Amino acid sequence: MIIIANTVYLSLGSNLGDKEANLNTALKKLAGHSKIKLQRIAPLYKTAPVGYLKQDWFYNTAAEISTTLSPFELLAVLQDIENQFGRVRTIPWGPRVIDLDIIWYEKVNLHTSKLVIPHPRLTKRAFVLVPLAVLTPALIIPGKGKIADLAKLISQEQEVKLKDY
Repeated sequence: MIIIANTVYLSLGSNLGDKEANLNTALKKLAGHSKIKLQRIAPLYKTAPVGYLKQDWFYNTAAEISTTLSPFELLAVLQDIENQFGRVRTIPWGPRVIDLDIIWYEKVNLHTSKLVIPHPRLTKRAFVLVPLAVLTPALIIPGKGKIADLAKLISQEQEVKLKDY
């Protein structure tokens, strides 16, 4: 039997503790999974919080992976990694040590109470669109447009800048 891997784009963010180390550790955990291959990683961005504003800025990036996991299996892996970091969900859009989201999953359009793909707030978040546009500028979100165009528009409204090294 031939098992075909799907291309998936993830959004990663952190604004508690050593943000960069948190993201690097999460990426290593993803890369270490037997059914996930880390293909590419966008640069690291420093981004203003959205929604709940009384918190530190975030570090965000995007990753392209290929996986044979189903969307729900992948979600379980991401939530397990978040739990390993001690992620606590108390304030909607509040501070978090790590946040891992499935943004787009090849050939999947899904809307359940547990998971929505493409991510429902994908086009409203510069911290997602700007890194994603580095990896896949020509990707078209049905009914919304091309990622590069969406990123350009939203980055005029929400502050996103490359992390200084």
